[in-house]
Amino acid sequence: MSQQHLEALRQEMARVHVDAVIIPGTDPHQSEYISDHWKFRDWVSGFTGSNGTAVVTMDKAGLWTDSRYFLQAEQQLADSGFVLMRENGDTPDLTREEWLVENLGDEAVIGIDGRLFSAVEANRLERFCGENGFMMASDFAPADRIWTDRPARPMGEAYVHDEELAGETVDHKLERLIASLELNSADAMLISALDEIAWLFNMRGSDVDFTPVAIAHAYVSEKETTLFIDDKKVTKELAAHLKHYGVRVRDYDDVVRYLERRQHDVVLIDPNKVSDTLANALECQKVYSASPIAALKAVKNEAQIAGTRRAMERDGAALVRLFRWVEQNAASGTINEVDVWMRGQQERARGENYRGDSFAMICGYKEHGAIVHYEADEQSASTLHADGLLLVDSGGQYLDGTTDITRTISLGNPTDAERHDYTLVLKGHLALQRAKFPVGTCGVNLDVLARMPLWQEGMTYWHGTGHGVGHFLSCHEGPHSIRVEQNPNPLEPGMIVSNEPGLYKAGRYGIRTENLLLVVEGKQTEEFGRFLEFEPLTLYPYDLSLIDRTMLTQEEVDQINAYHQMVVDRLTPLLDTDEAAWLRAKCQAL
Repeated sequence: MSQQHLEALRQEMARVHVDAVIIPGTDPHQSEYISDHWKFRDWVSGFTGSNGTAVVTMDKAGLWTDSRYFLQAEQQLADSGFVLMRENGDTPDLTREEWLVENLGDEAVIGIDGRLFSAVEANRLERFCGENGFMMASDFAPADRIWTDRPARPMGEAYVHDEELAGETVDHKLERLIASLELNSADAMLISALDEIAWLFNMRGSDVDFTPVAIAHAYVSEKETTLFIDDKKVTKELAAHLKHYGVRVRDYDDVVRYLERRQHDVVLIDPNKVSDTLANALECQKVYSASPIAALKAVKNEAQIAGTRRAMERDGAALVRLFRWVEQNAASGTINEVDVWMRGQQERARGENYRGDSFAMICGYKEHGAIVHYEADEQSASTLHADGLLLVDSGGQYLDGTTDITRTISLGNPTDAERHDYTLVLKGHLALQRAKFPVGTCGVNLDVLARMPLWQEGMTYWHGTGHGVGHFLSCHEGPHSIRVEQNPNPLEPGMIVSNEPGLYKAGRYGIRTENLLLVVEGKQTEEFGRFLEFEPLTLYPYDLSLIDRTMLTQEEVDQINAYHQMVVDRLTPLLDTDEAAWLRAKCQAL
């Protein structure tokens, strides 16, 4: 079928005299997860991975993706007319730009759908075209003509997120946003990021997987605030909620016409989050800057923090039941990696306020654990047995908080190498968790704490150590992070960040240990000022059978024991007698 779709695309390219087209795997909101309506890249190529870009000329086609998806891409691109182009790994292929230079002649026209490219990406591509004698057409939207069985835009109802759980009213959020705009010499802001819109209006939805958001754009100024959203999505309750705060509602498709009339505003645009099409629709003065909403929503208020703590308790209880079930059934050889994912959903659903997973569970047994972002399906799923390591990275969306936890457990007979490597990863995890640091510290300054035990033995991991986490929103949010790459956004009290060092040995096993941490106030001294530290939010034990006690300092032993006692104290009230006894055994003092 992909061959037919590719031919249809080339016919459309020929009709409008486009020599190459670039098709990203994203939507007009630059979302991490996208609805089926915008999966044109998947339709053309057959590749369904979350990261990948297709490039098509009249006689060639390539699909660029990273090492997480090499195996999947090889399988899905077979007989599609597309060639897999590896973005990283041992032998990366040509970049998209190098490939285009090699395959296009002078004055070739490169077409893109500007709605799917951020302003930054489109500007970068336009410079590339100018430097290489190409032309760019940013209004080439072949999906609108040739994708005849295209799924409709999602029309699930949007709903109000209870202000008692949100901890802040819409009008107060709007006041804070307007104040931030003034600091940036702007009097209005165009917002397309779905999680930012959801946060600003205390609104949630079900339009994309794993993140409770509704498809919409928003325009905020001191004079008026407008939400662009399909009418069918707006319930009476949500309409009343928005009207109460003076928010006007217009149709989703009206946004371009509306922006074209904003000639006298000074509009702030985050060029990484607003599409090229919408940015160009504004003919007024524009201020390009990082979205102030990202920083505002990253700092959680007391209601959000309290809700997250409650959600973590329910999540921890669900994990006790999940891992106890895994332990009881692995030896039978009757359950596989997908069964673990399904069982995890069932256990989380037993707790109140559960609204689904916060991402697709990564459940990797033995060698699958070494694939950092492995996602099991019925074809690839390994059957569990009473030996080897099982890595489970999962999370839940609850009305009062978002969770994300990784635990690696032994299903039996752990080897000395597995115990040694597990303990190295744990030592880095513990070092970061007990960090104390002065106000103004950025995540890059702390990243080495998690990596040092591995580095000292000539090992490392290539992903970030920590990402921000939303409140009943995106599991991955900024602006802060903990990683090797420079990020100038400091850690602030109220921010939530993950702590997830890992180690991956291809063909053997993977190890990752992850807790979510809350940045809290620490000591304050007259001479050196305020210091910050971390409060672990996640509640589930480390695997004692994988810990090599001889590798730990007394400080680390005390830290583990104190954490395990907290886990027992807070989870026991949510467990039955047998579950509580099982948990106590898993939390015995070292």
